[in-house]
Order: sequence, then structure tokens, then C-alpha cells
Amino acid sequence: MKRLLRSSLALSALSLAACGNSPSGEVVADASFPTHPITIVVTFPPGGGTDLLARRIGASLQEQLGQPVVVENRPGASGNIGARIVAEAPPDGYTLLMVNSSFAINPGVYRNLGFSPKRDFTAVINVAFVPSVFVVPAASPLVQLDDALAAALPGKPLPFASCGNGTPQHLAGEMLARSSGAVLQHVPYKGCGPALTDVTAGQVGMGIVTASSAAPLIAAGKLRALAVTSPARSPLMPTVPTVAEQGIAGVALDQWHGLLAPAATPPAVVEKLNAAVAKIVRRPDVQASLREQGFTPASSTPREFQSMINADIDRYTALTDAIGLRAD
Repeated sequence: MKRLLRSSLALSALSLAACGNSPSGEVVADASFPTHPITIVVTFPPGGGTDLLARRIGASLQEQLGQPVVVENRPGASGNIGARIVAEAPPDGYTLLMVNSSFAINPGVYRNLGFSPKRDFTAVINVAFVPSVFVVPAASPLVQLDDALAAALPGKPLPFASCGNGTPQHLAGEMLARSSGAVLQHVPYKGCGPALTDVTAGQVGMGIVTASSAAPLIAAGKLRALAVTSPARSPLMPTVPTVAEQGIAGVALDQWHGLLAPAATPPAVVEKLNAAVAKIVRRPDVQASLREQGFTPASSTPREFQSMINADIDRYTALTDAIGLRAD
């Protein structure tokens, strides 16, 4: 009986050590982290930019940390389904969330997220930016952004296609309309791909899509780029001016991508993950790979990334409130 009791206690101790929990249930930092596989939840379907980025970072992270890194796609509700899963996961560093700027837009669009973006997560690292770009069909008479704005008149609004309601591209169009006074008509699509198809075919006069998705069509001469939404020109299309360069302020939207962990994840674990991913992103081969996919590599401290997320939540909520954008 005593031997059985000692065995039971030993197994309990091993279980607590493996999951990083103290006997009181508090999650504590494990100096040997990680000791088992890490899951990166992606809030979009396979094949998109965020998914490709998660898989590129995950593969390198697996090599560096010596544990499997599994990418799990949990799309739906503009990313809220996957975010809720991670918000409710144990805060031990083994379940991470790869998100983009839509994460900061959703609080202003959805009243009942089921989680708090500011309270239920802790930032790990921002790994990349990708701007959006204003494009028109190659045969369009619109050559500059000013031409498009001049064509947007009361009673004759200029339609613009976006990647969907509440996406960064939708908000970039709303920013342009509010900053310039132009009359624009939003035409939402279910993704950047369908939007690009109709803009290329001339079904919609202008599109606002991610620069990475539009770049091949621009290079092939099927689309003309008018402006990028980033504060500085994109390395992906350095000859395309920014909106600000064309005299219009207030249209700055450089879509970020990064990793989050559940709130209360031990700081030591967050710092270890941050250092590991930062080392990966600084590698020349990774930088080249990301740039080929249209990303501008980035690296941040957890505090810097958290500050950027919180600031974007506030400014996007103010914008969605102003335009009355609600999804529920």
C-alpha cells in the first residue's frame, strides 16, 4: 500500500511538472520549456498569408526549440473562433495565436466576442507587416489616386472592392473617403482573391487588397497600382507612392502579423518565445522568404507589440463606431 501511494504521488508530481502547474493550480514558468509540442492556432483557412507565415515561422521554431510545432487552422467569424480557443487555453506557452490586424478591428465590429482582446491575451512578438494597395484595371483611365478621387462624385460614387466587411482593406477605403471627402461605395468580397478577379476584369472600378496578393497581377500588367497604405513605400513595389505622398493624410494602415499567448502566460516563457522567433526572423534566408511572399519582416518586444495592438484597437473602434459598422 505504501509503495502504491508513493507511486501515485510521484506520477502526480510528474504530471504537474509536465503541464507547468503548481499544486495550487497556478501556472508557473518551466525552465526546461518547451517539453512537448507547441500549437499555433491560425484564425484563417490554409493557404492565406497569415497561414503561410505561421508555417514558415513554425517550421523554424521547431528546429530551434527541439519540439514539434503544429499549425492548426481554426477559421470562422473573422478570426474570433480561433481567438476564443486560445483565450481559453492554459497559459503555459504551448498554445499560441497567429493573428493580423483584423484582431484589432473585430472589437469594434462585434459586440459579443466571447473574450477580451486586451485582457485575455499577452503579446509575444510582431513578425511582419504587409500594406494594402489601391489598384485599378490595366485599361482604366485612372492613373493616379487623384484621378480616382476626382471620379468619385456625389450621386456617382466610385465603387471599391475589398477583401470583406470589417477587413483592414475595407477600413483603408473608409479612411480614404473620410480624409479626402471623396464619395466611395464599398463592395465587399469574401476574400482578396475574388475581389482581385472582379477588379482585373473591370467589374469594379477600384480595389483595395493586400499588396502581396496583388503584386503578381501588377507585375503581369493586368492591374495598375495607385498607392500603398503603409507609412513608407513597400519593398515589394518600391515605385508605388504612399497615400501620404500624394497629399492625403490619415490613411495609414500597415497590416501587422504576430503571435499572441493566453493572458497570464509566465513572462519567462513569453520572453523565451520572443527571443526564439526574433532570432528566426533575423535570419537572411527567412527574411528573403518572407519578402518573396510580400511581407516586410519585423521584430518587436512583447511590450512594443502589446502597445501597438491596444492603440490599433482604440483607433479602429473609433472608426467603426463613426461609420456604424456592426456585424451582430
